[in-house]
Amino acid sequence: MKTTFREEDNNFVMEFEGRLDTVASLKTAEEMEVLYNSKGHDIILDLSKLEYISSSGLRLFLNLVKETRPNGSHIFVTGASEHIRQVFAMTGFMRIFEFK
Repeated sequence: MKTTFREEDNNFVMEFEGRLDTVASLKTAEEMEVLYNSKGHDIILDLSKLEYISSSGLRLFLNLVKETRPNGSHIFVTGASEHIRQVFAMTGFMRIFEFK
């Protein structure tokens, strides 16, 4: 699992590449810490290179929403494959995140 962070057009963008499973979630959670300081920035989760997401990975995204929305940040998901979209749909996460 690899993540890449960048600022783009006043947004925080994090790209996820590989498999976000239980083992990878621990390291990924640490790498996502920078997103929690998003006050004044929207967050874009680029899933175009994400192959798989487990419940642990979904939990990371849910915690991000809980922590950053009260600060006024919006979270957008972009590039999700049909398979990843199905996982989000089955778990009800399509209602939580804004997809681009």
